[in-house]
Amino acid sequence: MRVLVTPDYQTLSQTAAELILKAIRAKPTLTLGLPTGKTPLGMYDALVRAYREQHLDFSKLRTFNLDEFAGMPTVDPCSYRSYMRQHFFDHVNVPPDRIHFPERDSPYEKEIADAGGIDLLIAGVGMNGHIAFNEPGSSFTSRTREVRLTSQTIENAMGGSGSSPAPSRAFTMGIATILDSSCILLLASGAAKKGIIHRALRGPVSEAVPASALQTHPNVVAILDEDASSE
Repeated sequence: MRVLVTPDYQTLSQTAAELILKAIRAKPTLTLGLPTGKTPLGMYDALVRAYREQHLDFSKLRTFNLDEFAGMPTVDPCSYRSYMRQHFFDHVNVPPDRIHFPERDSPYEKEIADAGGIDLLIAGVGMNGHIAFNEPGSSFTSRTREVRLTSQTIENAMGGSGSSPAPSRAFTMGIATILDSSCILLLASGAAKKGIIHRALRGPVSEAVPASALQTHPNVVAILDEDASSE
């Protein structure tokens, strides 16, 4: 595992975007695994800015989002589809038929296989060590499925949005599916993440900390700001 420590969140975001853009330039047909949440926002801003200023073409990309809430309308502003439209898809030219989310009865795993697998997957780490929506106790052999979310995950994911009722279940890419990716970028920012980052990257590999599964992958780049890396 390669660990890059950046001085602040802005530099973390720009570093992540530059690595993604380098991969896109090397392979315009890249298949990406994409996250949501607070941490990737700066990365998406940097990607959109580069797309506009450098006149890039994203039309051959294929994307697979890591998760989505169950039972939430796609137009709900709290849905991850809405998040992705607001922060990325509405501002670049990835074709809608090349954008994928996990959902009930969807051939999500087959779509990933048909795409030749995920070339580059970007992920964060939850406060309890979850990756995507794989909560503590998730099997390292898990595949895309519907899961029940912990109250902490729900609170963090909704960010005080006031959505009523808050979703208690979600569809998520499984840990085994994540680990099948050719390369993984792990992003973490802020002092609140320093403890779980230490457990995920330097602690025992355990299903109690799902993100610790990344220690078993041969090609992971963890991009941390100084606060998140302080332990």
